[in-house]
Amino acid sequence: MAPDLAGTLAPHAARLADTRLVDLLEADPARALDFSLKVGPLYASFARQRYDRQALAALVDLAGPAGVGLPAAFRALFEGEEVNASERRPALHVALRSSLGTSAVAREAVDLAAAARARMAGLLDELARSGVTDIVNIGVGGSDLGPRLVVDALRDFHDGRFRLHFVANMDGSDIETVLAQLDPARTAGILVSKSFGTRETLLNGAILRDWLGGSGPLYAVTAHLSRAQEFGVAAERVLPMWDWVGGRFSLWSAVGFSIALAVGMERFEELLAGAAQMDAHALHAPPAANLPMLHALTAIWNRNGLGLQAHAVLPYDQRLDLLPAYLQQLVMESLGKSVTADGCPVQGDTVPILCGGTGSNAQHSFFQALHQGTRTVSADFIGVVNPAHPHAGSHDELLSSLLAQAEALARGQDDADPQKFHPGNRPSTMLLLDALTPHSLGALIAMYEHSVYAQSVLWGVNAFDQWGVELGKRIADQLLPAVRGEGVGVDDPVTRALLAEIHRERGA
Repeated sequence: MAPDLAGTLAPHAARLADTRLVDLLEADPARALDFSLKVGPLYASFARQRYDRQALAALVDLAGPAGVGLPAAFRALFEGEEVNASERRPALHVALRSSLGTSAVAREAVDLAAAARARMAGLLDELARSGVTDIVNIGVGGSDLGPRLVVDALRDFHDGRFRLHFVANMDGSDIETVLAQLDPARTAGILVSKSFGTRETLLNGAILRDWLGGSGPLYAVTAHLSRAQEFGVAAERVLPMWDWVGGRFSLWSAVGFSIALAVGMERFEELLAGAAQMDAHALHAPPAANLPMLHALTAIWNRNGLGLQAHAVLPYDQRLDLLPAYLQQLVMESLGKSVTADGCPVQGDTVPILCGGTGSNAQHSFFQALHQGTRTVSADFIGVVNPAHPHAGSHDELLSSLLAQAEALARGQDDADPQKFHPGNRPSTMLLLDALTPHSLGALIAMYEHSVYAQSVLWGVNAFDQWGVELGKRIADQLLPAVRGEGVGVDDPVTRALLAEIHRERGA
């Protein structure tokens, strides 16, 4: 049975109910430094979270001492134990980038990942000699969001050999828009699907295959070689996936082939090295000084201690524009559970709604609700200290906005005019990257992965399955003949009425 985290944290939440963030900061001058830590390229400050030292100590106690609790759970993850209980498999995405596990299972996974990277390098060289200039990556969910995020975020490191394009939505306008820009004689495609049965990927893949003339350069990343071959992908152009890597944790694998095509294998290895640095920290650092664990414990406090229902991710760097969307899947698909891994109802609430946007644009969008709305939304602010562009004045303005928004949310503003009153007391974490590089991006993404895993352990849920996604897919399969007008009966009265309207508009 999952622990009653809300009950455990309730005494501290009640004790601090009337204590404001400004009071915590003024009463504890050392807090700004003591509630922060730096891991490699990433500096984190938790000083504007609504807990004091006593409450933070209680949160750290939830993690447990060395050898039990979160430390033991992380060791189980790295050793390839069966942490994905519902599917009876490990979750060894960490073995794609680091060799910290000592078990035979973990060592084999490390060897398989290294062999896959060697094949990636060979196929990259093949494409570089082929005259191809454009690559279309077709996938959905983790087969799209991770590579798309990294390729976009590392735009300053593209080596110029290929232009990368991404197609995910089964809406034909998505692929039509991409292909309209390209020449089939100079284009290659990558189909990414672990099962090679994903409807969106196969629909778009078939359109791409036909557009390439049926014989153009088509590559695949999948765990099912035979299905890719049946689709028309030559065996030597299929890169492996494994059932011990979930889609939303897979960008470090051959799923990241598009990343390597954009930035080269050396930069791809730097991305993995940044993640590996965070892996070692997550596995070895004690909970009180462990960045992913502290990030997770803070999320638990905000959700179960303070009862906050939403969390915003606010990167102040245009290159991280896709990070909130990526984290929506990572966080909400992993933690959107109401039943524990052993089938019992979860006590209390799990994942908050995750939203976000890029500063400073978001300041002119939804920040009004963050500052003066009736509901408090916690936030992660993410900044980059050193830019890659020469516009120092612009970057200083951006950093001042980053710092100002976090301070304003915490402190608020008293004003005789109620329209201008800001309640403040909005908690946030500040994350600063020294620069946005493959190494620092790898560390940042891995930090979030480990935070998600730690939260899942504390809530007792399985972070590595996603059964909630499957029901709608199954119903869609059943409804497809009815949408096509094949006279199939439909039980749901609302769906029947909607189908009737669709067929009227189509003139059927």
